[in-house]
Amino acid sequence: MDLTHDLTSVIAKSFGLFYLIALSVGITVYAYWPSLGKRFDKAANSILDDEDGPCR
Repeated sequence: MDLTHDLTSVIAKSFGLFYLIALSVGITVYAYWPSLGKRFDKAANSILDDEDGPCR
């Protein structure tokens, strides 16, 4: 089997597509995991908990 540019291009494009799909699914599952909700809420509100006020 000869590894031509066309064959390696098709393999790379297919692998990249499946890699990005798996990465997107993994990130979505991580973001919506129920036990991580408190951590994300704390991070979203942490800037508001600063008692010093704005810098002058």
